[in-house]
Amino acid sequence: MNSNLSTLRDYLRVVFRHKAVIITTFITVIISVFVGLELRTPVYEAQVKILVSAQKQIDSPYYRGFGAYEQSEASLTQSEIVISNPVIERAVRALNLHERPPDYEKNYCSSLKAYLIDLRLKMSKLKSDIVSSENESLSYSDLNDNRQIRILHTKGELANPSGNIHEQPYAFRKAVERLKRNIIAEPIRGTLLFTIHATDFNPQSAAMIANVVSRSYIIFDLEQQLAELQLKYGEKQPIVVQLRENIEKLTQNLTGATLPDIEAIGPASVKIIEQALVPLRSTSDKKKISIVLAFFMSIFLGIMFAFGLEYIDHTFKSPRDVETFLNLPLLGAIPKKWFRNKSLLRNTKKATVLNSSYHDLSDQIYLLMKDKKLKALLITAVSHLEGSTTIVANIGLSLAREGHKVLVIDANLKSPEIHEMFKIPNKSGLTHVLEGKIALEEAIKEIDCNLSVLTAGNTTLNPTLLFDSTRMANTIKEAKGKYGFVFVDYANLRNSHDADILSSSLDGTVLVVNESKTKHPVIKALIAPLVQKKANIIGAILNNRTFVIPRILYKRL
Repeated sequence: MNSNLSTLRDYLRVVFRHKAVIITTFITVIISVFVGLELRTPVYEAQVKILVSAQKQIDSPYYRGFGAYEQSEASLTQSEIVISNPVIERAVRALNLHERPPDYEKNYCSSLKAYLIDLRLKMSKLKSDIVSSENESLSYSDLNDNRQIRILHTKGELANPSGNIHEQPYAFRKAVERLKRNIIAEPIRGTLLFTIHATDFNPQSAAMIANVVSRSYIIFDLEQQLAELQLKYGEKQPIVVQLRENIEKLTQNLTGATLPDIEAIGPASVKIIEQALVPLRSTSDKKKISIVLAFFMSIFLGIMFAFGLEYIDHTFKSPRDVETFLNLPLLGAIPKKWFRNKSLLRNTKKATVLNSSYHDLSDQIYLLMKDKKLKALLITAVSHLEGSTTIVANIGLSLAREGHKVLVIDANLKSPEIHEMFKIPNKSGLTHVLEGKIALEEAIKEIDCNLSVLTAGNTTLNPTLLFDSTRMANTIKEAKGKYGFVFVDYANLRNSHDADILSSSLDGTVLVVNESKTKHPVIKALIAPLVQKKANIIGAILNNRTFVIPRILYKRL
């Protein structure tokens, strides 16, 4: 960031200069958050509270309760048991979750998410059909009884010749994995309690799942006691029989419905302290908060990007930058023209911002040249892209219309442009004068009574050889004798040798820098040889200046 970025106007200039970045960031973040929320189906969460240190209804020296464990260890252990396969599979069977249709979520999601679900199911079905068609072609021979047995692979089951099922149905396994993702068991710090959280798209289903999973967990705990007692006492022991009856009774209550507290607690060493109720609010209740947060965060992020770009941008962005980084006086600033940048001022008397800027610039140069007794100036830039040619032409035109006799010389021998601006031929020009083919008077073209132009002309020689000759100095001297002001355009500071020769032949040099394009480290490095040889650099012009802050706001700051 520039070191002179210190006023409110400077900060606002950064914001308005990079408003496209801020707006793009804002729109991107808002759309991303909105689409993300649309793709996120609202879910309801129900919870059951479990105590893990309760005493068993039937005590046994061979089965110790959880009170023997440390509190945190017991809670963490039981939390993992809750999401184990025996507990989750029992809950899936009790609620028939594996029979839910694949597009179950469509009943609760947005239209965008529903479309994506349909698309996913179509792609999955297409892939399944391809795999099935390939697998159905596999067969092998039974050499003992000469029978052909075809192996059928489907997502429903994997069958062997005897008809036994080796794997659970695919839909059931998917339902178990899905339920595991929707169940969270969290210990409550500092207690022997933990909670079972269950989520679902339907609030009633969320409560049912939470209750069934907790009761399935209780049944699993009783089954562990039953297994140990059967090994010790046998299956007909009254304690074993009572445990089996309790398990059967709890199994019958795996409906998800809310039970009386005395029945819900159960006889296991873990107790249900609080059953799940139907949740009243879903996660979609936070949607408005998310949008509001995204609104403010997107603006903040956009502004941060703007200042980040400002920090890494080393181009000239204001008149003060010219004076700060080049340590040169600012002669004037030309506003940016959005159309026909390379154009002459047709009506200098018309009250426009551009006309006023050129008028002020011409007056400043006139006063400076008169005060310092200068007659010939080199107006130069890093390249022709900086717009120095347009500035030279319009300065000459403006001063000529004020009654001053002006000559404009195009020294851009490799990429001349002056003749195109004034729409004059370039058959003979500066090169022909320097080669001694024609006299200066013959090469000059009269534009009007006060303005004359010497185009670049054409040559096959190296421009450096032409500039580095006595003819160039003599030509400038002759032009100064015939005209009140001579302006030479040479937009190629990268060729420091030619720029040095030209600056030594003229009375002074003016730099043209382009706002948001010319980098101050670059131009400082290019003018270093001129400064070292004590060239008379009298000032700089800021071209294509933009007024990013709205005028009504700018005046109030």
